[in-house]
Amino acid sequence: MGGVTDLIDGPAVPLPAGVPAPGAARAGAAVAAAAAAEAAGGARVQVVALTDLADLRAVQALFDSIWHPAPDNPPVTIELMRALTKAGNPLFGAYADGRLVGASVAFFAAPAGTALHSHVTGVAPSAQRHSVGRALKLHQRAWALQHGLDRIGWTFDPLVRRNAWFNLGRLAATPVEYLPDFYGPMHDTINAADQSDRLLMCWSLEAPAVVRAVAGQPVDVDLPALLAAGAATVLAAGPGGSPEVRPAVPGVPALIAVPADVEALRARDPALAAEWRTAVRVALGGALAAGSRVRAFAREGWYVVDGPGTPGAPEAGRATP
Repeated sequence: MGGVTDLIDGPAVPLPAGVPAPGAARAGAAVAAAAAAEAAGGARVQVVALTDLADLRAVQALFDSIWHPAPDNPPVTIELMRALTKAGNPLFGAYADGRLVGASVAFFAAPAGTALHSHVTGVAPSAQRHSVGRALKLHQRAWALQHGLDRIGWTFDPLVRRNAWFNLGRLAATPVEYLPDFYGPMHDTINAADQSDRLLMCWSLEAPAVVRAVAGQPVDVDLPALLAAGAATVLAAGPGGSPEVRPAVPGVPALIAVPADVEALRARDPALAAEWRTAVRVALGGALAAGSRVRAFAREGWYVVDGPGTPGAPEAGRATP
């Protein structure tokens, strides 16, 4: 690993005249750094900030091995990573036994001095389901709090069930906007030229629900209890696995399903995957556009959505960008 820099401090970058210095570290920065170190230990990785050109080449090679993108459409270029890190933005790599197995690229976002946008995070298939992604996100959080920031945003494909649970459950981030075909067609082995709908997330770094999630208490959903209390199934799998839309019920939570494995479904039945894309766009995107809020994601594969004025909708951990 060449060019490794300290996790929290990062490279010193001179500021142009007239540009204010970064904000002071927030109160929870030290605790966040300890949580990040614990997460890395649990995942058996070392997470470090990277700036050296050789390391950036390794990051691009890692991302290529994950997404197998078209030659003209890499997730991020070496040149862009070089510019971002030179400008003081955080780029973290996760190493297991000296081998790069995960990386995350982020940059400062609006409002200035308060936010970070996480552009791309990837973990090698051999290291997935070992909490490497969580270790990277917790290091991002620690870095952001040390630099006076209070939120991190990112986007993800709302049809990918495991990522929905990770983002909403294990991290307690909040969806704030549905973005139809945000990047346009993405020609790689994961997206398979499907329309690139995304959920824009806001991770309010010091919100109570986030602090609990970082400490190992995810946002769980008691699905049987919700159904017993009258929650309405608005989108579910019908005969043959096709999405089946049902009427919403005012005043009760709405449940919106996603396929068990949309990536496998794209490869097996692209037309059916496209049906699910449209159905989730209408149900979830329409709900957010109408002022509803996503309460959580049930591990069984359902978004739990509260319409305006739904009784019992939790507010802890919720934020807007």
